[in-house]
Amino acid sequence: MYRCLQLAALGMQTVAPNPMVGAVLVYNNRILGEGFHQKFGDAHAEVNCINSVREAERHLIQQGTLYVSLEPCAHFGKTPPCAEMIIAHGIKKVVIGCQDIFSEVNGAGIAKLREQGIEVVTDILKKEALQLNKRFFTFHQMKRPYVILKWAQTNNHKIAGTFGARVKITNAFSNQMVHKWRSEEAAIMVGRNTALLDDPQLTTRLWEGKNPTRVIVDRQLALPVELNVFDVAAPTIVYNVLRQQTKENITYHKLQDNDRLLQQVLNDLYNRGINSVMVEGGALLLNAFIGTDLWDEARVFTNTSMQIDGVAAPDGLQMNPTKNVQLHNDILQYYFNAKKFSPSY
Repeated sequence: MYRCLQLAALGMQTVAPNPMVGAVLVYNNRILGEGFHQKFGDAHAEVNCINSVREAERHLIQQGTLYVSLEPCAHFGKTPPCAEMIIAHGIKKVVIGCQDIFSEVNGAGIAKLREQGIEVVTDILKKEALQLNKRFFTFHQMKRPYVILKWAQTNNHKIAGTFGARVKITNAFSNQMVHKWRSEEAAIMVGRNTALLDDPQLTTRLWEGKNPTRVIVDRQLALPVELNVFDVAAPTIVYNVLRQQTKENITYHKLQDNDRLLQQVLNDLYNRGINSVMVEGGALLLNAFIGTDLWDEARVFTNTSMQIDGVAAPDGLQMNPTKNVQLHNDILQYYFNAKKFSPSY
């Protein structure tokens, strides 16, 4: 099952909004075949695993045990049901990491296998399997994207200079890691002040991978269209309270002007099928997510050798980090909101 999870993670950048899934076929403690879901709309992990078995060993398939990190699907989507394929190959035992809570599956795959007399073992490395697909499970369980907060701060907890002036805080290694993260998420979000003062591109320039959808919160549509976030490098959604319009790759989505603005944003992203969003600031937007408890994970860089006057970093997590990573003079700390995502639902 550990190998299944390793394989599944290889689909991080390419399978959303589907879950990452890995599969391994074993006979007499020897791997006959393995595979993973490689791209949204393409063959699932179980199919790629069976197809990888060498011709000379295909007669052993029905004697093997199939390990798969997520319950095999039982419905027709973009591909045929994997449960039917497993049954057709005569496999007698299937070991599953965790159940799929997607309404079209949600135990139906397991039931179909058992109805055919196949031995099914479930919840093997369940916590790890759920954690791997935290975006997928949050999207279907909570009906919103998985929300990751990210910011960089100086040693005296400032995220920008005086009056919000942009300051280069993190080193080259940390910067490249952020671009890698962007390639793994469906969307990236900033507020009006960050878009105006920093003029970011919000792309994956320092890492190979897709650009996320750019999400801008600009209530009064005050941003000039010459900014980088309005170029053609990636689609952009601008949430505001004035107008609804789509123009080339830019969508202006009108929200109700009330104190539930962020919830409205997440509701609309859910309706668009966007299953994860990384919020990169600034301070007002980050504090708003923390204050409304609409976040799942926070990743905070601290430059241990820099102190400046300026804008204070968010200060509302009220918990200790679960993980620390040293990146030269930067420390990266991870926080998880236990009240939101929990690998036990």
